[in-house]
Amino acid sequence: MLTEEIDQTDTESELSEYDLKDPSLYLNRELTWLAFNGRVLAEAEDERNPLLERVKFLAIVSSNLDEFFMKRIGGLKQQLGAGLSTKTVDGRTPKEQIVECYEVVRAQEAAQHAIFERLRRGLSQHDIEILSYDRLERDDIEFLRGHFHDKIFPLLTPQSIDPAHPFPFVSNHSLNLLVQVRFPNQEERATSLARVKVPTSEHVKRFVQLPGRNHFVAIEEVVRNNLDMLMPEMDVISVYMFRVTRNANTERSEEHADDLLSMIESELRDRRFAPIVRLQIQGDMDETSRGMLAAELGLDEREDVFNVGGDMLAMRDLFQLVALDLPELHDEPFQPVDHPGLTEGSNIFHVIRDRGPFLLQHPYESFGTSVERFLKEAADDPKVRAIKMTLYRTSSDTKVIDHLIRAARNGKQVAVVVELKARFDEAANIRWAARMEEVGIHVTYGVVGLKTHSKIVLVVRNDYNGLKRYLHIGTGNYHAGTARLYSDLGLLTNDPDLGRDATELFNYLTTGFTPERFYRKLLPAPKVLKAALLARIERERALHSEQRPGLIQFKMNALEDVDVTHALYEAARDGVRVDLIVRDTCRFRPGLPGLSANARVISIVGRFLEHTRIYYFQNGGDEEYFIGSADCMKRNLESRVEVVTPVFSDVLRVELRKMIDLQLADYRNGWEMQSDGNYVRRMPRDETEEIGSQQLLIDDAQRRAKEAVRYQRGKGRRHIAGRNLR
Repeated sequence: MLTEEIDQTDTESELSEYDLKDPSLYLNRELTWLAFNGRVLAEAEDERNPLLERVKFLAIVSSNLDEFFMKRIGGLKQQLGAGLSTKTVDGRTPKEQIVECYEVVRAQEAAQHAIFERLRRGLSQHDIEILSYDRLERDDIEFLRGHFHDKIFPLLTPQSIDPAHPFPFVSNHSLNLLVQVRFPNQEERATSLARVKVPTSEHVKRFVQLPGRNHFVAIEEVVRNNLDMLMPEMDVISVYMFRVTRNANTERSEEHADDLLSMIESELRDRRFAPIVRLQIQGDMDETSRGMLAAELGLDEREDVFNVGGDMLAMRDLFQLVALDLPELHDEPFQPVDHPGLTEGSNIFHVIRDRGPFLLQHPYESFGTSVERFLKEAADDPKVRAIKMTLYRTSSDTKVIDHLIRAARNGKQVAVVVELKARFDEAANIRWAARMEEVGIHVTYGVVGLKTHSKIVLVVRNDYNGLKRYLHIGTGNYHAGTARLYSDLGLLTNDPDLGRDATELFNYLTTGFTPERFYRKLLPAPKVLKAALLARIERERALHSEQRPGLIQFKMNALEDVDVTHALYEAARDGVRVDLIVRDTCRFRPGLPGLSANARVISIVGRFLEHTRIYYFQNGGDEEYFIGSADCMKRNLESRVEVVTPVFSDVLRVELRKMIDLQLADYRNGWEMQSDGNYVRRMPRDETEEIGSQQLLIDDAQRRAKEAVRYQRGKGRRHIAGRNLR
């Protein structure tokens, strides 16, 4: 069994006592994810960040916790409800995980509200205020009363709570007021309860802005202070705010579904009425009201009720303030640059064929002038015969769907594999699928029982020497919004073997037939990828020697798969150096003497959400680099269709090497895991380390773009000079 007291000088016989089945070697998935959320919270506290960026991180923490309860706590509660007590690889039952997670969440929420109060004071110094009614002037109160009458009052529907009126349905993440009232001149005990749902939506903002300045009043405050209009002639005794979170784990088995689309639509309806997993209340709610709410909502008052300190529920709504146009309170403005290799040449397929392949680095390089351009030109190019792609998530401001529809109208064969089960995007994907089907695009929903998480586009073009395949393979979704906020990679190539592999993959996705398929270079999941990764880890162990030490480097969102973690421990124990850049969940513990002493785990939390997946193996000097859609999670490797591609170009490998090295050396945005699983924030040791890897990648992309412009100008001058000489 593992003990923390093992000394660096332990002998081989002592070290052999490590049991790789020991639960203490494997960190818990949920707790390590919450630790990541704690690192995001630290960005809100970090005074090196501009003020509104700190507010943004506070909103992200709140949004993250909402999703955590919907997905992870919801799943654990389902296990608990089913009577499951099976322990995870880290030795915890579902109940134990919930208890430990709640302890961390309560601590994070307390810290969150303390930081919020400090940020409010900082905002106040810039004349940005979130005001309570007791700080308002008479003119402001009159303005808000008029605003309430015209914009809010018509949307309100108070609902009584009494024996004649059952407890009302409470929608997920809605803001609600529990109002206790009584008729005037009645005995004190003759009171009634009512629930008032506070309207918030895209059209009704959480914060009402006062005229002419950046002063705001929360909409629930406006409702609370104008209840006399909603409940005339009633005495308001008390008003408390509450909010619920519902379970989002409503997926059904596809195996016996006659109509997958109908099944998903049914799931969405079920999710609306799914069991409640969390009740959040304001700190001053009395015990009676708290107990009544918990009982009505089917929750354990001691465990599932979260008493939120302060006067701010749902801090995710602070994104409204983050959008204020105050450049001095934001990060320095940044615009993605055009990929320098794609700026020359009018036809992107000629450019890829003659000068490719190209590595795209988002958000540093433009999604619109690379990926969207690739699809746009495919739609319009008369030589393009077919377009096939996978679609996991997209957005209304992304032109991908428009390009596909135009391609179909231009007579090209278009096939799209839409993942209907992309969590929280199901409804949007159903709409996109219907829109595409209307114009004759062949829409399929992938393989039964597997989510299609791969990011790949295949374009078949009739070149001068016959049909050729052009590919985009990425780590991120075809989503213009996240392409500006997430760090991702993409590969544009016309490699013949990758093209043949992509054809095999799409034939599998559109038919579901699973005969033995031969892939030359691609590593798709679930059939190939996991075995390929494990084999390469084992190969690195075999090739390792003192003269040529082995090296494995992974960059990903999460390392949760037990088999991969086990294999990395074995490699590290044999002396292979293991560098892991993992954004959030990570089971692996570095720095354990005799086991993982030569391993390290780094997490980067900065301006952009790290979303890139890179797999590197030194392979005795014959290096291998891979990028793709898959994390090292059991679900990615065994229950999803993923695509990971090798990168062969020496030029592109230099770019990948630079990215890995920059992040491993990041002392501005980097956190390093200790052997006990806790993270320590790295701090710059000199001026050169005060710039984080993300800023360095911004600078590097801008430098490449400027060099490309200078080259083009010089080439133009040489061309003009040549004409003059003639």
